[in-house]
Amino acid sequence: MVRAAIRTIVVPLVVFGALLFSSCSRNLGYGVLFWSSENPAVPSGTVLRVHIRSNINRVWVVATPREFRTAYNQINRFEVPLSHLELVGSKRRALERAEAFAPYALLYAETLQSGLPIRETPDNVSRRVYRLREGDIIKILHPVNGQAVIGTDGEPLPGRWFRVLTQDGTAGYCFSFRLRVFEHTDGPLVASSEERYQEEYDPELERLLSRTWSPESFGTMVSTRRLNLNELAKQWNFDAGLETGTARIRTADIDRSFSYTQIRSSGGSTWRFEGTTLQMSLRNENTLAVQFTEPGGMLRTFNFVALPTRVDDIIHQETVRREALFRNIFQHGPEFTSTNFGTLKLAENGRFTWTGNMLLTPQVIPHSALGSGLVEMSLFLSNQIAQQHAGAFTMYFDGVGGARFPVNFMYSLDAHGLRLEHAPQTSMDGLTVVRRSSSPLVIYFFRTQTEPRSTFEFSAPANPEDSFDVFGMFDFTEENGADGNVP
Repeated sequence: MVRAAIRTIVVPLVVFGALLFSSCSRNLGYGVLFWSSENPAVPSGTVLRVHIRSNINRVWVVATPREFRTAYNQINRFEVPLSHLELVGSKRRALERAEAFAPYALLYAETLQSGLPIRETPDNVSRRVYRLREGDIIKILHPVNGQAVIGTDGEPLPGRWFRVLTQDGTAGYCFSFRLRVFEHTDGPLVASSEERYQEEYDPELERLLSRTWSPESFGTMVSTRRLNLNELAKQWNFDAGLETGTARIRTADIDRSFSYTQIRSSGGSTWRFEGTTLQMSLRNENTLAVQFTEPGGMLRTFNFVALPTRVDDIIHQETVRREALFRNIFQHGPEFTSTNFGTLKLAENGRFTWTGNMLLTPQVIPHSALGSGLVEMSLFLSNQIAQQHAGAFTMYFDGVGGARFPVNFMYSLDAHGLRLEHAPQTSMDGLTVVRRSSSPLVIYFFRTQTEPRSTFEFSAPANPEDSFDVFGMFDFTEENGADGNVP
């Protein structure tokens, strides 16, 4: 009875001991060291046998290769951060991986600029995953193809994109223009000073630097929905220059660059660019004031805003909207005829031909204009004018030698045709028609095709008081054949 009890206790202990011994000596496979170890001194690129993975301590337990043991250091195993080693599997595969990594195994880089970003993809507009401090050391994993980084002179900067790894395990992509790349073969890596690492994390600055800051005029265009695509296409902005160490202000009025060493907080949501007179202040969630002092002592301030979406997306959305407006007019025709003002034909690509418009020359259409051109739905109406017209556009008449002659019209559509009203420059405020001419010229074109179009949504009917006012700036009579019988 006693012996049976002893067997019941001893046998599980022996099995447990065997399991414990096998777990301590188990081998997960082989891996390649990405970041050199200092104790023991093992260089990156070395193939290591991996015994244990600890998710709690975030480390691998690996065997020390015999060639790296010394009389003073007989450590058989040591710990490696999980991010500093890639577990490959078999020794053969690990050796193949190490051979591929060999050209970059000893390459590290020192950051020459505080605030230099590590990005999610090799593109300087992609999301930032890490912000480096001046003097930080990162591991070069391998070069990659990426988007060119453009300098303040509009030319691509010298350098290339690298896949990199930080000491704390963050991986991403960094452009080499503000890096000092070097080989590390022996001894400890020179790390950033303790003072730099004690620098407080600034979440407000992080959010600010992650956004695109456009001129205040862009924000006004977006909020009023009156977009000047020519201006938006210039991509004016304020760029803090994290990849280059050179901040740049680009607006319609200025193009100025500032080379700095780091961005430092001045308190009160204000930051200064060290080595320059440039500073920026966050006035509210979406407004940034950028200031600098001219050599003569004059302080200049420019306001920038964070738009709700990328400028390219805004341009695309507006382009689609304008194409839909033109398509609406085109599908209602595409050919329109007026007794006195000729025939207007539209093409799907926005082109037009207008014949028989001699009565509009030269008061509306210049003598040098040809009978063809391009319609651009680039104009807007004030709220008051919008009550009487569906919209406005510019007809760019072709000229000799590539010249273009713009003529602005407001328009309305009804069941029978197209109504145009000339909008001279005196009626305009920028791209917006804000008032009618003192002597309005109204032209009515009948649709050549009169079959009903069930899918067409007509605009509001023309104001009856204006329907017969085709004479406007001309003293036409009935003998002239002016179109007066507007349905």
